[in-house]
Amino acid sequence: MSQSSTNSRQQYWVIGGEFRDTGFNALCAKPDAHGPFASYEDAFKTWQDRSTATRSEAHVRYTIAANPTR
Repeated sequence: MSQSSTNSRQQYWVIGGEFRDTGFNALCAKPDAHGPFASYEDAFKTWQDRSTATRSEAHVRYTIAANPTR
């Protein structure tokens, strides 16, 4: 299977929220999840928006996660 056909089925999620401390090991509440996105670029835009909106909150972090490919 070609790389492009594998990527076309890949789904991306933006996941994060407020963590208990700056060790970023445990969330305070249920994770804030956005997606799925069909492309990394679309997920990146949402990640950038969420990260910018919460920039002043030291305990808030977001990351981009991908579904495993088969």
